[in-house]
Amino acid sequence: MQIQVRQATSSDASAIAQFNINMAMETEGLQLEKKKIAAGVLGMIEHPERGFYLVVEAEKEIVASLMITMEWSDWRNAMFWWIQSVYVVPDWRRQGLYRQMYQEVKRLSENAGGVCGYRLYVEKENGAAQSTYASLGMHQTHYLMFEETTN
Repeated sequence: MQIQVRQATSSDASAIAQFNINMAMETEGLQLEKKKIAAGVLGMIEHPERGFYLVVEAEKEIVASLMITMEWSDWRNAMFWWIQSVYVVPDWRRQGLYRQMYQEVKRLSENAGGVCGYRLYVEKENGAAQSTYASLGMHQTHYLMFEETTN
């Protein structure tokens, strides 16, 4: 079976938007507004200064994706790459697709230079994802996350 990890293009936006809708429902019981998320995904793809998506294509279908955004660290004088919106189609889970995407993230960051590390957040109850991240060398930090949303 042919599996390819690549950067997303605008033709992948619909699949990524649906993945985000699925993930929000699975993890938080949230119903995302399809029009808004579709515009948000396309907004990322059309503005690479905001970040980028990786997708996994298998059997001519998009079966997984993740988003990368960047955060400047003045402490390190370099960028952290934030891994966000990770989604793998249920039938494709536990088959190493995230591992392949993570390896591609690392390869791309090495080529880009100026990246000091990778960060992500994960649901407290998502033990399977936490195990995956730990198996790849990531560790839980001492930080808690706070937020206030305005819309």
